[in-house]
Amino acid sequence: MSAPNPHPGQPDMNEVIGRDDLLLLTLDTLRFDVAAELLAAGRLPNLARHLPNGEWERRHAPGSFTYASHQAIFAGFLPTPATPGPHPRLFASRFAGSETTAGRTFVYDTPDLVSALAAEGYRTVCVGGVGFFNKQGALGSVLPGLFHDSHWEPEFSVAAPAAFEAQIDRAEQVIAELPAERRLFLFVNVSALHQPNWFHLPGATRAAGDSRETHAAALEYVDRHIGRLFAAVSARRRCFAIVCSDHGTAYGDDGFTGHRLGHESVWTVPYAQFFLEAAT
Repeated sequence: MSAPNPHPGQPDMNEVIGRDDLLLLTLDTLRFDVAAELLAAGRLPNLARHLPNGEWERRHAPGSFTYASHQAIFAGFLPTPATPGPHPRLFASRFAGSETTAGRTFVYDTPDLVSALAAEGYRTVCVGGVGFFNKQGALGSVLPGLFHDSHWEPEFSVAAPAAFEAQIDRAEQVIAELPAERRLFLFVNVSALHQPNWFHLPGATRAAGDSRETHAAALEYVDRHIGRLFAAVSARRRCFAIVCSDHGTAYGDDGFTGHRLGHESVWTVPYAQFFLEAAT
């Protein structure tokens, strides 16, 4: 029998690993305030049915831009709850003196979660989005190089209006080709929220550029299609899903634009974790 859980929202990852498939979905640059406003307004119906208590959790990003944040995430440092801690982590490399490693934490002896899951028999698959996953140079090859298989096409990029649909197409193909008995760790970096995103809002123009409103429209676009991805990853067995932003981005907030800077709009991100039950 499992020990009592002092943190009810955290499953025992030592039981999850080896039993369930895993999905890590990063909604690149998604701001917490925009995500929360759309949810409250009923504009994210497909995400809403899976978010615990029907809400996003407010967290602090581990980095202020994609590369730094994903290096931290893959090392086991997911966005941190925006409340006083310590907060036990789901995954952690064995590290003497760690104050966020607890009994329900999956502890591993490799330097990153991806290689740890590979050692547990998982097929690790990356479906990239933004340029840090495009494998077009040395820097863009570091993060996808952690995985057994990595996929990137121009159709997955920030410039492609139907990028998320193309990413789901590839994920479905990967899942269909995987032997039924093989566990899967699927990582998808969703590029749709990242600038340029003006084309997701009807009537917006390239000349006017991106805005908080076009960012919101991009999230609605993702929500329209995310059910297909959730169905694919739970088609074989139960899947533990983590859906979060890696960092936010500023649209003129206090004069700031973009990210890789220390502003509330960048550091505060939405987060959710939940199980997707196997299709029956």
